[in-house]
Amino acid sequence: MPNVRLQNQLHLHLLVLIAGFTAVIGELISIDAIALVWHRMFMASILMFIYIKIVKVNLQITMKSLTRLALAGIVIALHWITFFGAIKISNISITLAMFSTGAFFASFIEPIIYKRKVVWYEIVFGGIVIIGVFIITQSEMKYLSGILLGILSAFLSSLFAVLNGSFLKQHNATVISFYEFLSGVLFISLYMLLFGNGFSKAFFTLSLSDFKYLFILASVCTAYAFIASVHVMKIISPYTVVLTYNLEPVYGIALAVILFPEKEKMSANFYIGALVIIGVILVNAILKGRRKLKRKRT
Repeated sequence: MPNVRLQNQLHLHLLVLIAGFTAVIGELISIDAIALVWHRMFMASILMFIYIKIVKVNLQITMKSLTRLALAGIVIALHWITFFGAIKISNISITLAMFSTGAFFASFIEPIIYKRKVVWYEIVFGGIVIIGVFIITQSEMKYLSGILLGILSAFLSSLFAVLNGSFLKQHNATVISFYEFLSGVLFISLYMLLFGNGFSKAFFTLSLSDFKYLFILASVCTAYAFIASVHVMKIISPYTVVLTYNLEPVYGIALAVILFPEKEKMSANFYIGALVIIGVILVNAILKGRRKLKRKRT
């Protein structure tokens, strides 16, 4: 049993590394954020459908549930568009540092969705996170657009995560993911037809490099990572999984500095601000885990 647990813990860190690598792939893909997310969600939908057919998962849900999942799918599509958009107009380090603020937003979204009181230390931590963002902004004003887009992406990510938490009580995780990806594709398609340039031959004409990275993004970083994380949570507690995933920005920024040393070279203030944000998020996750353990004991 200890060996099985250790294997799953190592697997979990691999999944977090993959999550951090997502930003690196976004930097490597040359197409714009909207096209990138459309292709990612389209490919992931197909891969998830193949998996569903292999393991024979029942896709039948009510119209009410389908509507809710469709709305969540739109949220995740917007999250990914703003996330990769932030990378395009700034860099990976800025985007991931701002992405870390997601836990701060979740602290205020969760009480609204689950109708609970806001915990006092979450407000304090939220203030410290704002200070961390301020420190980064002071020295990185040239990336202001990327900072704002990254913060919006973090908010959408938190909203999506909280919504999914409520969906998991009623539906299979694979079914949730499939319908969300599919609705994301339909939403972006509708947007492109109504407000964009529609679908042209150029939209589907991808370079070999872009297709390769998009397939890795859709298969390894999306379909596989999602299915594997569900499997890992059968052995490791959800608290440990959530706490470990807070290391995603650390892994991602480290990878970015190694792979793109010139573009990802930041000021000292950036790293101070990023450490403040990530440190607060980790402490918040630890305190939340302890509170949950106390509740179970009482």
